[in-house]
Order: sequence, then C-alpha cells, then structure tokens
Amino acid sequence: MNDLIERLLEHLWLSQRLSQNTLQSYRRDLEKVAARLHEKCLDWLNVQSVDLADAVYVPSEKNSSQARALSACKRLYGWLEETGQRVENPTRFLTAPKKAQTLPKLITEQQIDALLAAPNTETPHGLRDKALLELIYATGLRVTEAVKLKLTEIDLQKGLIRTVGKGNKQRLVPMGEEAAYWVMRYCAEARGALLKNRQCDEMFVSQKRVGISRQLAWLIVKEYAAAAGIRDLSPHGLRHAFATHLVNHGADLRVVQTLLGHADISTTQIYTHVANQRLKSVVAQHHPRS
Repeated sequence: MNDLIERLLEHLWLSQRLSQNTLQSYRRDLEKVAARLHEKCLDWLNVQSVDLADAVYVPSEKNSSQARALSACKRLYGWLEETGQRVENPTRFLTAPKKAQTLPKLITEQQIDALLAAPNTETPHGLRDKALLELIYATGLRVTEAVKLKLTEIDLQKGLIRTVGKGNKQRLVPMGEEAAYWVMRYCAEARGALLKNRQCDEMFVSQKRVGISRQLAWLIVKEYAAAAGIRDLSPHGLRHAFATHLVNHGADLRVVQTLLGHADISTTQIYTHVANQRLKSVVAQHHPRS
C-alpha cells in the first residue's frame, strides 16, 4: 500500500511540481488511511466505498482532518483510474464534511504597532527581524514567500515585490514606504554583517550565512509577539492582520484578493466577517444602549 503512495507522490511531483510540504501532507494522510484499511485486511485496490468511508470519516477527528484525508484519497484514486490500475473509483460519491468557519484572530492596529516596535534595531539580528516583520505586515506575504524572497525579486525604488505563490502563480505586491525603508536599512547595515561577505540569493539571512527557514521566521514572530503582549501570533496571523486592516479601512475585496494571491474570492470574504465582527464589538463597547 505504501508503494502506491510513493508512486503517486512521485507522479504529483513530476507532473505538478507540488511543494515538499504538500507532498508530505498527502503522505501522512494516505498512510493514516492505509493503516486503518490494513487492520481490516483491505488495500487500495480492493477496498469498496463503504469501507473507505469508515477509514476516512473517523468521528474522533476534526472535520478538517477528515476532509484532508478524503482529498488525498481522491488524488490517489484519480491517478489509479488514469493509469488503469483500478476501474471503479470508491471516492466518487464521497463528499468532504463541512468545515466550521473559523475567523482569524482579531489583531488590533495598536498591537501591530507594539509588535513592530519590539525589535532592537541597533543589532544586525534586530534590524533583520524588524525588516521581516514590516515586510510581512505591509504585503501580506505567506511565510514561505517571505523567506524565499530573492534580492532580484524586490524593487526598493518602486516599492514592489515579485513573488511566486501557490500554484506557481506570480504576482506583484506593493510594499509601502515604511517597509521599504526598513528593508533598505537592513540591506545596508545588517545583511552583510550576518553573511560575513558570503553570497546568498535570499533577502533574509541568518548567522549561518544562508536564507532563514520558515521555522526561524515563525520563532521571530512568536518572540516579538510575546514581547508586545500578544498571544498566539504566527506569521500567518500577520498576513491576516494585513488583510483585515485593509478591509477595515475600506479596501475593495477584489484588491485584497489580488494582493493575497487568493484564487477564489470566497477565500478572501472571510475578512468581511472579521470586519463585521469588529464593528459589532465597537458598537457593543461604545453605544449607550448596547
């Protein structure tokens, strides 16, 4: 069963160039379902829809986990059909459970101000961290997009970033004067000191003289969020704050969709709910008859 999983992942990598993170996610979900099928002496090629459903829809798991496992199984059986390894697709009539909509945590502009003021810009690391935080909040880049950002992909004079998001889709994102100023200062005063004259294509680098990792970016955000008194803030939370604050200040939802690189406007619409939630809290706090 695991051999089929590995062959599928190789096919997906060769044909669609999916990221290693996505492939690992598929592997974990498929191996989990395979283990459940194995307990019933079943495998991918002989399982029927009802038994596969039992292996996917496990009540103790969240709806999101079940939906992810089903998505991975649909990938597998689509490939098995295409390659003639199985005629009947047991996932054809299986549908993903509805996910409860979870709104992004509300981060106020005052909290963001405290976060961005936390790094000590008198040190190379602090200046790098300041530039990174300013950039993510100013552009809404995904953490992977931020850490993979190349020197050649940023135009400080025009204040533009060229990035490649999900599905290998390129987009241009404006970064604003404040973020451009701190990135410029970081490049002039700190980047060379961290690299110790070594060459590196990535914009944000570590003392190991290579580009920073997603894990380090996550730790940077966590460290300064704690210093600013903000609980449970991640790099993705900064992306949420970017979009929420734009909507709060009247930005058109289609513009926000383009800036975030969302393929579907329905993904972006969550920020209108966040904005409405904020309006309700303001009314509740300040209206005399609330």
